[in-house]
Parts: sequence; C-alpha cells; structure tokens
Amino acid sequence: MQQALSQTARQWIARILVLAVFASNMYCALTFVLNPASFTGAYQITGPGAPSAIAGMGVVFAMWNATYPPVIALPDRFPVLFGVVIAQQVIGLAGESWIYSTLGPSQAILSASIMRFIVFDAIGLVLLAIACYLSFSRRGAWPTSSK
Repeated sequence: MQQALSQTARQWIARILVLAVFASNMYCALTFVLNPASFTGAYQITGPGAPSAIAGMGVVFAMWNATYPPVIALPDRFPVLFGVVIAQQVIGLAGESWIYSTLGPSQAILSASIMRFIVFDAIGLVLLAIACYLSFSRRGAWPTSSK
C-alpha cells in the first residue's frame, strides 16, 4: 500500500512547483526588459517605441509575479493569495487565448508567439493547481484565517 506524503513533503513539492512557475515568469520578464529589441519582430511591433513597448510588457510580467514570493515561502498559509496567483494565471491564459482567436493568417509570426504564451501559461496553471491541491487538500477545507 502506498503511504501518503507527509504535510511537510506536500508543502515542499508545492513550494517547488510554484517556484518553477515564478522562475519561468521572471525569466521571461527579465529577458523582455533587458533585451526588448530581440522580441519586436515576434510581436510585429515596429518603430522607435517598439523596444520600450516590449520592455513595458516585461515590467508588467514582473508586477504580476509580486504575489508569488509569500506563496512560495508558506504555500499553506495564504489561501487567498494562492487563489489570486491562480486567478492571475487563468486571466493570462484566457486573455492570450482570446487574442490568439482574433488573429488572422497574415499574423502567423504573432500567432506563434502568442501560442507559446498560451502553452507556457497552461502548463503553469496545471503546476499551480497541483501545488494548491497539495497545500490544502489534507485540511478538508480552506482555512478561514491565516493565523
């Protein structure tokens, strides 16, 4: 018979999963901020302001991830914040999917770039959902406070 994971093991697995999503998101954010010119073609943005627009997307990615560190530190302590992290991921995935659905055949390069984000965020959502399950499933219910 398989023995259940201890609560400590569950928390470490959850922490690692959330950290993996956070690290991937921050890598993306930093590459957009530090090397924006290399992404202008993929997003079909031209002109003198194009690198700044891409760098701005990187800043938004970094802002989006401000909620992750407390969840990484104590994944079973902040259920509402964990919910916010998952909601952010769902919103990103839904928004990217909607944008993708509006693109035509003449925007193949942009479509491919957005599809990478869709796949990236879908995988992230699965990892976050697993982490959330590991963090809270043994309690029987979501805690009502973070004492």
